[in-house]
Amino acid sequence: MKKIMALVLAALMLLGCCSFAAAEELPEGYPEIIEGLDFGGQTVYIYDWWSSDDVDHSTRQADPDEETQLLYDYRDWLEATYNVKIVNCAWDKGGWQESPQELANMANDGKADDLCLIVIDPNFAGGPLANGLIEEWTIDLTGPQWLSSVSDLMTKDGKVYGVFAGDQEPREEIFFNKKVLEDAGIDYNEIYDLAASGEWTWAKFEEYMEKVQQDKDNDGINDIWALTGNGDRLFRGCVYGNGAVLFDMDENGKLVIAADSDACLKGIAQRQEWDRFMPQKADFAPDGEWNWFEGFWKQGTTAFFVGQNYEGFGDESCLMRSCDFEWGCVPFPKGPDADDYYYAAVNNVVVIPANCYDAETVTKLEQIYALYTYPTPGVDQDTAWIGDKYTFADDKAVDITFATLRDPKRAVGNKTYLLGDENTVLGSTLMWNLGSGTPAEIIEGAREIWQFRCDVFNGDKTADDLNNYIEEQQRLAEEAAAAAAEEAAEEAPAENP
Repeated sequence: MKKIMALVLAALMLLGCCSFAAAEELPEGYPEIIEGLDFGGQTVYIYDWWSSDDVDHSTRQADPDEETQLLYDYRDWLEATYNVKIVNCAWDKGGWQESPQELANMANDGKADDLCLIVIDPNFAGGPLANGLIEEWTIDLTGPQWLSSVSDLMTKDGKVYGVFAGDQEPREEIFFNKKVLEDAGIDYNEIYDLAASGEWTWAKFEEYMEKVQQDKDNDGINDIWALTGNGDRLFRGCVYGNGAVLFDMDENGKLVIAADSDACLKGIAQRQEWDRFMPQKADFAPDGEWNWFEGFWKQGTTAFFVGQNYEGFGDESCLMRSCDFEWGCVPFPKGPDADDYYYAAVNNVVVIPANCYDAETVTKLEQIYALYTYPTPGVDQDTAWIGDKYTFADDKAVDITFATLRDPKRAVGNKTYLLGDENTVLGSTLMWNLGSGTPAEIIEGAREIWQFRCDVFNGDKTADDLNNYIEEQQRLAEEAAAAAAEEAAEEAPAENP
């Protein structure tokens, strides 16, 4: 009996040791192991559209810093635990514009060469969503790693079809030249204080622009301009910064026009009004590149620049780092209808091609992407985003502006992308047509083509219907132009003999 009890105790001790060892195998901060998730040594590809063809993002640095080594350690554990190799690289089937069509080919053929997730540009997310080319995501997406602006954009009939895990990339901001402001008697710290207190508004911004813009020699040409930058970004800042959107879903899940809201019309009107503070390409660079305003800004004679976050906080080649003057930046100011600082989100979308995998495999791909993008254990997520920003930007640009705008609640899902890229949907109908009338008149003029596009997304019309409509409108426009030219020729006075 004693021998039997000794054997039982030994067995219990062994089991206890095994349990302790199993618990020790999961390092601190690592996600709980998903039982049964095993890829059998297969490779899962995360295909993006921007990398060079031969780049594998899993390639290791020779001398990584501490945080990078923690990431490597976590991914080694991930691949060993789930018997998988994960490769993030370019998709040799397509780039920025080609990827959506190749995704469609894959889904329509019902065949995938690899286990893969595909990253597509948001400009092209609407077609795959509307046409059933991507799988629904069924795992829990409530955690902080998931960007709500993307899942909101990619929700149809209450189901999510595309996601993105990672930090929210801030967008429209107002950069400023500290010296130009100081020369005009403005303490730039006042602007930071307004931004921090939530009082940085359209009215305050205009007050500063009025004060700084000057024609010093009275020759009719401003020597100091208030504002420069991309006009389309100014447009987005005014509309989304007033808490408005251009398109939205109604209570029936249909995509509808929202640009006729009072908040949106005010945003468009403000964009028109602030044009007077900006130098025009026709006057300063009629034959220049589209981004001529970047060189204009670098001359150091403009107070403010409307741009995107990456132009100040990107790599060493970004615009603000190439300036030879000190700069700062604040959020785009709040409009009168906004309760916070908002901007239109521009985030890539991760999708799984439809019809290529069984339900179990789809779930496994979702799970491994969630694990792959899990916040690196051991890295303080509250400060990891700072990186080296203090070395090239002033403290307040980091502590106030970047810290404020990186909060996902300020990123608004831009449902214009469900209809196509912004230039196609909004270019000639709105953003490049701001001189053609009041905001209400411009929206009314664009309504028919926008509604046609919404009808295609909603399944009430086909893409062929849209193409036929566009061709018919072009034909009518050409006939009208020809008739007008003929009428002008008939009315022109005859030349003297």
